[in-house]
Amino acid sequence: MAEFDFSNRDSFGSKFGAIAAAAGSAIGLGNIWRFPYVVGENGGGAFLFIYLAFIFAIGIPVMLSEFTIGRKAQRNPFGAFRKLAPGKPWYLVGLMGVVAAFMILAFYTAVAGWTLEYIYQSIVNGFAGKSSADLGQMFDSFRESTFRPILWFAIFMFMTSWIVVSGVKNGIEKYAKILMPILLLLIIILCIRSVTLPGAKDGLLFLFKPDFSKITGNTILEALGQAFFSLSIGMGTLITYGSYISKKDNLANTAVSVSLTDTFIAIMAGIAIFPAVFAFGIAPESGEGLVYRTLPNIFQQMPGGYYFSLLFFILLGVAALTSTISVLEVIVAYFAEELKMTRKKATIVASLSVSVLGLMAVMSWGPLADFKIFGKHVFGMLDFTSANILLPLGGLLIVIFVGWYLGKSKTKEELSNQGTLKAKYLNLFMFLVKFIAPIAIAMVFLNGIGILKF
Repeated sequence: MAEFDFSNRDSFGSKFGAIAAAAGSAIGLGNIWRFPYVVGENGGGAFLFIYLAFIFAIGIPVMLSEFTIGRKAQRNPFGAFRKLAPGKPWYLVGLMGVVAAFMILAFYTAVAGWTLEYIYQSIVNGFAGKSSADLGQMFDSFRESTFRPILWFAIFMFMTSWIVVSGVKNGIEKYAKILMPILLLLIIILCIRSVTLPGAKDGLLFLFKPDFSKITGNTILEALGQAFFSLSIGMGTLITYGSYISKKDNLANTAVSVSLTDTFIAIMAGIAIFPAVFAFGIAPESGEGLVYRTLPNIFQQMPGGYYFSLLFFILLGVAALTSTISVLEVIVAYFAEELKMTRKKATIVASLSVSVLGLMAVMSWGPLADFKIFGKHVFGMLDFTSANILLPLGGLLIVIFVGWYLGKSKTKEELSNQGTLKAKYLNLFMFLVKFIAPIAIAMVFLNGIGILKF
């Protein structure tokens, strides 16, 4: 079996490519599907204010920690910890990242498949004349069926694999440079349409005017959790992408650019959704069905709604694709580098093995609805385990590794590009990753598994 040639390892060809790919990884259904309904359930502006504080205080330092580990080691998450901490059990953190990627890709591709169904329904005008109740029924009966959810899952998995198999520069980077500007353009068009609806002002006030009386301990934890999942922290994606970033690029600038882009898109999604929600008198706290049950109803009622419905679900599909690519790459990099497979073989093996679990997630409302693990169906189990256990635990161990094991001098080497950059923020960064981030992440973790309740 041939050894993996690390000297010829693929990498990003440009700084813009690295930012586009990493931002694409971070910008996904979490921003456009999850962010608006979490904001809606937690009182709007006050939640947004806390969320932004966490992005800067916790999100960017954790992202920068992942980039540091990846670029310093030039390896996949498992290989990175093994190289930087030889003979120590830290490699288990990397392995946990690969397992998390496996689980996330399985259920995330199922949700991504739903976006294809809704693009199809938008094209055939399948929402026309349906009430909110009808649309809810339509969504439920689609999820409970077998053929179409499986078909869309398979198509989405194929598209993801097709991009990843082409490599980092000619696959991931090339498509990120095309998909990210499309995503930005679509969301800007939707925002302009939404804010020009009659009654849109109430939606903007809900999103931007903080009412701090709405804040509870749970709101704070939800905001931190959302910041975490929105930036795709803790599952090895950013370690993997960090390993492809040029040694000449400024890592801190890259982390800030990615975080700002991600946050900008999340806020824009709020601007696209809440004015429309208020204009048509719908409760902002409609939960995770907001996008699939509520928005098609709104699109029907607005002039040109056919086109805006189509644009919105294409936007959702593009956002999902930029994320599934990055999650599959974590598994492919591990298979190629550690199990010495060619990229093509690694991509095929990874896609097929994830698909076995993914198909079980897809059928969680249909044929496998009665199959429960700890009282949850397969989809719910994968979602809960990754979101509440593996990601926070991964993030926690990553900051402990950088803050306490790697230490200041080795971290400075990487952040200052071997002394060619100043990295004046180093002391603040080390303080955040040693003390503030671990405490905050530990609280989210303990809340997520039900040990700590606010």
